[in-house]
Amino acid sequence: MEAVLVVFVVALALGFDFTNGFHDAANAIATSISTRALTPRVALVMSAIMNFAGALIGTGVADTIAHSIVQMPENTAAARHFTLLIIICALLGAITWNLITWRLGLPASSTHSLIGGLVGAGLAGGLGIYWKAVVEKVVVPMVVSPAIGFAAAFVVMVGVLWLVRRSAPTRTMRRFRLAQTVSAAAMALGHGLQDAQKTMGVILLALIANGWAAPHSHIPLWVKICAAAAISAGTYSGGWRIMRTLGRKIIELDPARGFVAESVSALVLYVMALGLKAPVSTTHTITSAIMGVGATRRLSAVRWGVAKNIVVAWVLTIPAAGAVAAALFFALRPLLG
Repeated sequence: MEAVLVVFVVALALGFDFTNGFHDAANAIATSISTRALTPRVALVMSAIMNFAGALIGTGVADTIAHSIVQMPENTAAARHFTLLIIICALLGAITWNLITWRLGLPASSTHSLIGGLVGAGLAGGLGIYWKAVVEKVVVPMVVSPAIGFAAAFVVMVGVLWLVRRSAPTRTMRRFRLAQTVSAAAMALGHGLQDAQKTMGVILLALIANGWAAPHSHIPLWVKICAAAAISAGTYSGGWRIMRTLGRKIIELDPARGFVAESVSALVLYVMALGLKAPVSTTHTITSAIMGVGATRRLSAVRWGVAKNIVVAWVLTIPAAGAVAAALFFALRPLLG
């Protein structure tokens, strides 16, 4: 029975990875599409390729998900079955919240949906939570990364505007439109580096729970390839609702502001993943960077009403996904034993 549950967890995790891809496709390419730097189809193909490459670069975020969120119980048949049930409910809770926010066109965080699902299902099942690690590696980066994204994007944009103040506007914007090809690719690479690794971590958690991997083992190659392929396929399928929110509803972007927002966001993602091994939200990072570059025009240029709705979705994501996962745990436990 446990072997069947592990296979189901792997399939469900890859399904979550796919929804993560189409939910978060907007993160990497919405700005490039809205400024007409790239056509939608070209942007999606490029983003899918770079997501796949980014997923294979590192495993620090995956190790954090696998080893630093929930405490594994003793290694018995009943405990393995119980832990796999919790992982299933966590994934279902994360997928449910992803679909709700996708339907509403809100760029909520797939990262925090998954972590909220793990915490909610873990608490419902009575597992211990590594609260210190959750605060240090999830909550603090969740607050810090958008703040850094906003401030850095604002400062860099001010510097860029000063550097090009005497340049011909048409030629300058054409150059920034070309440069966005590179910045969008960098952003897509960072998205794969961050988000695909979370699925890898959940699959490794299931393998450890069933005794198919050592407690402190690293990510197997087949897990990396499967997660990378799933998020790439999801990215290619697109996420048009959220693209409209990021690309047009927060602020009307020009190529220069799109380039700066993407470049700053990508740098934040690389530092968090490779340096701190912190699972931060690509959604939060790019959204705050867009607000930052928009504020250089004037504060009123940012549509703060839309921004407020996005922030509400950010705040609700972890508790909402956790509540769904906990409810599913209580509903499914009698059925699965």
